[in-house]
Amino acid sequence: MPEITSWEQEEVDRANASGRTPVVFVHGLWLLSSSWKPWRELFESSGYTTLAPGWPDDPLTVEEARENPDAFAHKMVQQVTDHYLAAIEKLDLQPVVIGHSFGGLIAQKIAGTGAAAVTVAIDNAPFKGVLPVPLSSIKSAAPVLGNPANRGKAIALTFEQFTYGWANNLEEDEAQKLYDEFHVPASGVPLFQAVVANFNPFHNEVTVDVKNPDRGPLLVIGGAEDNTVPLSITKATFKQQEKNPGVTEFLEIPGRGHSLTIDHGWAAVAQEALAFVDRFAPQPE
Repeated sequence: MPEITSWEQEEVDRANASGRTPVVFVHGLWLLSSSWKPWRELFESSGYTTLAPGWPDDPLTVEEARENPDAFAHKMVQQVTDHYLAAIEKLDLQPVVIGHSFGGLIAQKIAGTGAAAVTVAIDNAPFKGVLPVPLSSIKSAAPVLGNPANRGKAIALTFEQFTYGWANNLEEDEAQKLYDEFHVPASGVPLFQAVVANFNPFHNEVTVDVKNPDRGPLLVIGGAEDNTVPLSITKATFKQQEKNPGVTEFLEIPGRGHSLTIDHGWAAVAQEALAFVDRFAPQPE
């Protein structure tokens, strides 16, 4: 099992010491774990303890990330999943897992192992068996997929690309603020892994065990105006996950794009996730 960092171990220790149900947040491409700060504060105030590990070798701050973009290169889906599982294995209580974008895919991979008590996947990247490939999704991924050499690189989006893929439903001032505050380079590998998932007849890393009876309750959330992960992808995800005997629910958030976890309307999305978690999360004795 991969090693977690000292600061991640401190978060695990804090969660264990609290005696509360832990909530693990999983970020996706072009963000750092710090992007979950408002969500963590909401869940902490609601009686949970939280932790937000990074992807392996993630810089700690946006400034460091932009100064050292190569730190993001070569990150692969299973490598990142194993890193989160290593942190979860150290928890005393089975956690809730909440992920966005590729973090939403990874959250479902974690759930498929039986390691999550409850899972919320928000605008998740597609996995094998999720067939729609909308044009807007192709355009959003084009800055990476347009050049095969990007598979081994870390790629930053231009503001124009970020606006189309993430902030298409926002005013330009807010889009610029989010870009300046949150955007970091991202590994090209996961996008290449996702795009070939349905053409690989063998097991690949972008695979989710949707039938494991120990998966636990799952909520799939889709932003209705998301260009990066259009609603057709999240609806197809829900149909795949409905094969599970456990509780599987879908929630459409009208008028929201891919930035729905970090923009001005984050709290409305977080409250929906919290309501689902409150319904199903085990409460410590």
